[in-house]
Amino acid sequence: MAKTIMLQGTMSNVGKSFLTAALCRIFRQDGYSCAPFKSQNMALNSYVTADGLEIGRAQAMQAQAAGIEPSALMNPILLKPTTDTGSQVIVSGRVLGNMRARDYFRHKTELIPEILEAYRTLAAQYDIVVIEGAGSPVELNLKADDIVNMGLAALVRSPVLLVGDIDCGGIFAQLLGTLGLLEPAERDMVKGLIVNQFRGDRALFQDGVEILEERSRKPVAGVIPFITCDLEDEDSLSGKLEQQMPGRGVDIAVIRLPKISNFTDFDVFSQYDGVSVRYVTRPELLGKPDLLILPGTKSTIADLQWMRKTGMADGVCACAAQGIPVFGICGGYQLMGESVSDPLGCEGGGSAQGLGLLRGKTVFGSEKQQRRTQGHFSALSGFFGCLSGAPFEGYEIHMGRTEDPGMPLTDRGGSIAGDAAGCYIHGIFDRAEVSGALVRALAARKGISCSSPAVSRQAYRDMQFDLLADAVRESMDMQLIYRILEEGL
Repeated sequence: MAKTIMLQGTMSNVGKSFLTAALCRIFRQDGYSCAPFKSQNMALNSYVTADGLEIGRAQAMQAQAAGIEPSALMNPILLKPTTDTGSQVIVSGRVLGNMRARDYFRHKTELIPEILEAYRTLAAQYDIVVIEGAGSPVELNLKADDIVNMGLAALVRSPVLLVGDIDCGGIFAQLLGTLGLLEPAERDMVKGLIVNQFRGDRALFQDGVEILEERSRKPVAGVIPFITCDLEDEDSLSGKLEQQMPGRGVDIAVIRLPKISNFTDFDVFSQYDGVSVRYVTRPELLGKPDLLILPGTKSTIADLQWMRKTGMADGVCACAAQGIPVFGICGGYQLMGESVSDPLGCEGGGSAQGLGLLRGKTVFGSEKQQRRTQGHFSALSGFFGCLSGAPFEGYEIHMGRTEDPGMPLTDRGGSIAGDAAGCYIHGIFDRAEVSGALVRALAARKGISCSSPAVSRQAYRDMQFDLLADAVRESMDMQLIYRILEEGL
């Protein structure tokens, strides 16, 4: 049975996901088989496993750091917000249904058997399981039926590391305040503290370490520096979504839809020098990008209505009329068509006229499409002719089915009309043949050079995992971590 260690945070976005990935990579480097686990995740960035099951993108990223194939066992419950008060609930990789928050909280303890079965199956297969919590363990109004923080740690008897983000300020209030709100038995489960995102001279925080250890009576397991590392962020708290102004060189603009999902599709472009990716919320900030992308969304019709209300729909169509290439993925592909209809209320119901850049008509049904896919781009003309015949691989996650009589974009669907193109395939840009061809064509169209070599996303990601692991190993007391693992609870 695996040994376990759990990372809980003083709040959301303190770096739990990246530190979980770092530990997975370190344990792999040290010769152990390791798997990540998060009982319940709330995120719109998701991933399809090899057997067609859906999990949070963060757990897929952590599995890749551990050098193993992502599995639905690693994230038995995924919540994908559809409205401000409701989510699509995915259990063991399949859609259970849409629930209002109050209904889910009333019934979530019924899912404990699914959580424990997934955990025990993983624990029987690996040497170490690194568990990630969610949010804060001291949301006092939610603690009674907790299944993701201290409640889970107690169920699986896992020691806990508590992570705070010093870059946000208030590190003493974060860590000491969280410990003070825990019950005595819960506090005993915390075996170490981690100060994350430290900038500057580590020696200047030695007094801070001593204060934390004296007041908490817990060891500080690490003071982790602010690490510049290009890995996929989990959700809309990502700082990369705040970039709205164009940089120098090739300018790629992504519409930041209110329910944007799987924006990790565009991380591949950050590998290239001289390419900037920005996320635009207002039409006046569109400018004249070299490539305009409509990303996935969990609420296609609602986001289409937002585009019309804000003027973003007119802005996108104006860009297309000026000859700016437009590419849509998943929900973005649906938005670009002639119409979208949701007769069963899968995402809120209703129907709406699309942007009309493509000829597709989308109807939402009750069955969700979840599959890995691979293929080749068709023989294309216009700007996207640069992709003709290029191989790709990726995955599809969507409720809607699109009937599109237009020219096929790939041998796995999608369509193209002039310099407007779209498809359902997440990750379609990840292969070096695709991203490299696009960047070179965009640079040539702009009359600038592109010197960056094309690198596959997986090879680049592996380099980033090693950078992350090296920085964390240098700043973490790994002897303490292994002792905590060995002693358990």
